[in-house]
Amino acid sequence: MTEMIAEHIGWAASYAHSWGFFLIFFFMAVESSFIPFPSEVVMIPAGFLAYRCGLTFELPWVDFTAAVVVGLAGSMAGAYVNYYLAAWLGRPFLHKYGRYFFLPEPTLDRAEEIFRRYGELATFVCRLLPGIRQLISIPAGLVRMNVWRFSFFTALGAGLWIIVLTLIGWYFGHLAGDMSYLEMVERGKAIISENYVWVILGLAVLVAAYLAVHRKVMKSTEAPSAPPPEV
Repeated sequence: MTEMIAEHIGWAASYAHSWGFFLIFFFMAVESSFIPFPSEVVMIPAGFLAYRCGLTFELPWVDFTAAVVVGLAGSMAGAYVNYYLAAWLGRPFLHKYGRYFFLPEPTLDRAEEIFRRYGELATFVCRLLPGIRQLISIPAGLVRMNVWRFSFFTALGAGLWIIVLTLIGWYFGHLAGDMSYLEMVERGKAIISENYVWVILGLAVLVAAYLAVHRKVMKSTEAPSAPPPEV
C-alpha cells in the first residue's frame, strides 16, 4: 500500500508549486480520519520539497513552516470528522456498521479502552503512536469530551508528529543527490523505527510533567479557604 501511495505522491509532487499546500491539507485530513493512510508519505516529501524550494513560496523556512501549519490544519480537520461523526452516530451504530468503514469492532473497543483508561491524555499520547493515532478521536466523540480540550491535546500530539516527519524530509533534502519518493518514505520510516525509544521517553517526561502540574493545581484548588478573622 505504501509503495502505491508513494508513487502517486511522486506524481503529485510535479504540481507541488501550485497545489502543494492543498494536497498536504487534503491528504493529512484523510490520514487523520478513519481512512487508513500513512502520514509519512505526505509530510516527509513536504519537508524534502520545502528544503529544495519545491513548494509555492520558494523560501525553504517559509515553505517548511507553511507545510507544518497546513499539515496540522489537515490533521485537525480529519480529527473533527471522527469526533463529530462518533458523537452523532453513537456507539451502537459504529459497532454494527463500523467494519464497512475500516473500523472493525475490536479496533473500536481497543481505542475506547485506551481513552477510558487514560482520558484526555490519550488524545495527545496516541497521536504519536502507530495503529491508534487516527482512531483515538472516535471515543473522544463518543463521550463528548470538551471540544476545546480535545482540540488542544489533539493539536499538541499531531503537531509534534508532523514536525518530526517534516524535519526528516528536510534532512533528506539536505543530502546530496536525489532519491525516489518511495525510498524517501522507507528511509524515513526506518529512522523513526530506530529512534522510537526516544519518542517514548519524551512522551513519558511530558506526561509526568503534566500530571505533576495537574496534581499541584488540583491540590491548591481543593485546599480549604482560611476562616474569616474573628471580630
